[in-house]
Amino acid sequence: MSNHEILAVLAEYQAAVAAGDAGRAMATVAERPVVFDLAPPLVQHSGVTELAAWIASFTVPPVLTHHDPVVHADGDVAFVHALTSMTGDKGGTFTLWFRSTIGLRRTAGRWFVVHQHESVPFHMDGSFRAAVDLAPEVVV
Repeated sequence: MSNHEILAVLAEYQAAVAAGDAGRAMATVAERPVVFDLAPPLVQHSGVTELAAWIASFTVPPVLTHHDPVVHADGDVAFVHALTSMTGDKGGTFTLWFRSTIGLRRTAGRWFVVHQHESVPFHMDGSFRAAVDLAPEVVV
């Protein structure tokens, strides 16, 4: 097993999203994945329709980048964690940094995303505001 195969799945998903191709992106994802992403509700089972609508909500498709991803794999199960940046335009260009953990399972010799978890920290000062202004000290 190669970490390269696992990271290639994530790279393909990112390239497909950046190209605005939800169908291509979802080809890297297992049927009915569990998704804990940044948008409500708390749990989603995203499909092509939901991903296409999300991509279409941007002026141009967003660019996702996992920075320094770490792969942990054993047999047919793997997970990857990384800091992720998303650059996009929704009435103004922005870059948002968040934490990502992606779970994958190998089926019939191919890796598929079965679980995705994204989060941003929130301020612990009682305001409970999302800390969307954070960025890593050193970007690699």
